[in-house]
Amino acid sequence: MTLTQKEQDLLKDLEEQEKLCIDKYGKSAEKAIDPQLKGLFTQIAQTEQKHLNCLNGIRNGNAPACSGGESAHPTFSSFHSVADTPDKKNDCYLCSDNLSGEKHVSHLYDTCIFEFKDEQTRKALGDIQKDEQGHGKMIYDYMQANGMYC
Repeated sequence: MTLTQKEQDLLKDLEEQEKLCIDKYGKSAEKAIDPQLKGLFTQIAQTEQKHLNCLNGIRNGNAPACSGGESAHPTFSSFHSVADTPDKKNDCYLCSDNLSGEKHVSHLYDTCIFEFKDEQTRKALGDIQKDEQGHGKMIYDYMQANGMYC
């Protein structure tokens, strides 16, 4: 598969976003107070690495299946109290920041899907976008369980 210059440029943008996500989720896992949230951020960072590997495959002429394989979403129990403690505010900030990032990345994938001519590549990018939407849903669910999303 030969990529056009535009497709190569879009892949570069997607790769940069995935690298940023991997870095942010890793740092967020270190800063999170709730062990559930640490685990969630670590899990998402691992999936983002799979996405980056997939994009590298596409750049090298392959369009592998790119889904992170996340079929079951975790169920979260309430960790934080109703009160806005500093720990809760910290975890809420991390969630809000990462949720915002997921919205941006999902939108970027949506745009890129329409710009690639190869159907297998479009499917691979669509699979990644579905994962990104799932990441947003997991963060939302965590926030709901902990009274962070009104």
